[in-house]
Amino acid sequence: MHKGFKISAILLVAALFGALLAACGKNGGGKVDVGVVLPTKDEQRWVQDEQRFREALDDKKYNVEILFSQGSSAKEKENVETLINKGIKVLIICPPDGDAAAAAVEAAKKEGITVIAYDRLITNTDAVDYYVTFDSVAVGAAQAQYLVDHMKGGGQPLYLYAGAASDNNAFLFFEGAWKVLQPKIADGSLKIANSSEAEALKDKAELTREEMSRIIGQITTNWDPNEAKNKAQTHLTAASDDLKGDVLILGPNDHTARAIADVFAADSAVTSYVVTGQDADKASVEYILDGKQSMTVFKDVRTLVKDAMNLAVDILEGKTPTTTGSYHNGKIDVKAKQTDVIVVDQSNIKKELFDSGYYDESEFN
Repeated sequence: MHKGFKISAILLVAALFGALLAACGKNGGGKVDVGVVLPTKDEQRWVQDEQRFREALDDKKYNVEILFSQGSSAKEKENVETLINKGIKVLIICPPDGDAAAAAVEAAKKEGITVIAYDRLITNTDAVDYYVTFDSVAVGAAQAQYLVDHMKGGGQPLYLYAGAASDNNAFLFFEGAWKVLQPKIADGSLKIANSSEAEALKDKAELTREEMSRIIGQITTNWDPNEAKNKAQTHLTAASDDLKGDVLILGPNDHTARAIADVFAADSAVTSYVVTGQDADKASVEYILDGKQSMTVFKDVRTLVKDAMNLAVDILEGKTPTTTGSYHNGKIDVKAKQTDVIVVDQSNIKKELFDSGYYDESEFN
């Protein structure tokens, strides 16, 4: 009797375990059609993207899994291997480091997986099929144009900051900004306050990658607000009073722009500042409403996600995706789908961010 009970209990546990495995297979432990790998969970921008991907997939018949690399290229490779093992057909990937991601996407390509670089280009490899992006050169140009539109001239101090040198977008943003700012620097309307490399190249309208690299090396924030804050403090401590007063600041993104703005706001020799950003972070929307950040370049992630998912669905259904341009990644020209960007400041924040349903106005003061 006792023995029979023991066998029954073992059989019951085995049956339950089998049922559990079957359930796991159904709910994401099984086959995945599209794998999405995002760079980090530590920035609001990427958590937002994850949410938008989930929303975009509600009405799709395909299984998707979203993983985060937490700023590590090794973790990214591990994530891609996990997704390869789950049988993905399409990989949508935004790398923390564009060069280092080549190994991960080459592993996917070997398995016949179509690779879509998302928001950041993967460089120096032929294993990228498509690139879904905001027009990054246009982002930098929009930031710079905002500064030019608000400048007072007469050699007004200009502080330049950039993203991470490991991110190809940082170069594209800077390229776009330089095209707009350089003529005003060359004619003396603006004076570069914090980069001897940029000052040495001020008469050059078009910079080579290597020249941009030298400038970015001096003004990089690495997309890190602490690094941005320390750099801004160092620059202001070294600046003479004629490089203060009314200043213009090229802030690369919202996360770093807020850190830089706080430093400039705390310096009594700075009478006013205009600072740019991008991404329309919630905290920066608050800063813009409070007059602490001047503008942000709004990149509507809903559109970018939709573009990426439409591309993936076309691939899964054997159709040829529609593209709008191409970007050279150091090895090949990658076909791209570009999404428009919108400049947002106090004058149109309600229309672009609240009335469009991107954010709920009641969440802000």
